Amino acid sequence: MANDVRLAVFASGHGTNFAAILDAIQAQGLSCQIVRLVVDKANAGALAIANAHHIPTLVVNYKAAGSRQAVEQQIIDQLTADGAQGILLAGYMRIITPTLLQAFPQKVINIHPALLPSFPGTHGIEDAFHYGVKITGVTVHFVDEGTDTGQIIDQQAVHIADDDTLESLEAKIHDVEHHLYPTVLAQLLKEEVFN
Repeated sequence: MANDVRLAVFASGHGTNFAAILDAIQAQGLSCQIVRLVVDKANAGALAIANAHHIPTLVVNYKAAGSRQAVEQQIIDQLTADGAQGILLAGYMRIITPTLLQAFPQKVINIHPALLPSFPGTHGIEDAFHYGVKITGVTVHFVDEGTDTGQIIDQQAVHIADDDTLESLEAKIHDVEHHLYPTVLAQLLKEEVFN
């Protein structure tokens, strides 16, 4: 425990990837601990998960702060105090600026619900579905200054069946996310990426 890598998770929504990461840490005995959950919505479902696991939270308000850089400086100050060594974005629907990236160089990881570089941005599942591709998937990547343009760490394909609806595809994608993200995290810890 004392030597565990200290990580923060950022989320905006229900927190299902956050829950999957916490489950994997416990089930697989991963050598990390989540020291902070950062959310940008006061009603984010992820907060309940953090509270149930006694994980400290930080709710940031972009409007009140006035700029993304101001919010990120607030986050950096908190994560520095927490001793965080890396960041896992788990459905955090905000663009990260160089302010945060420079504080955690090559230590900010994101999961995206499409096979990048195809279908970047906010609506990866929807975009792939409406475009009519037969194969989409999930990508875990390092975050850089672009939108979903960072170095790809791992990907897993998801076949879109003829009878799939947007809802059934979303369910398939989320199922893959909940397995792929913890698998990648375990690999990154093994490779000492956050050390």
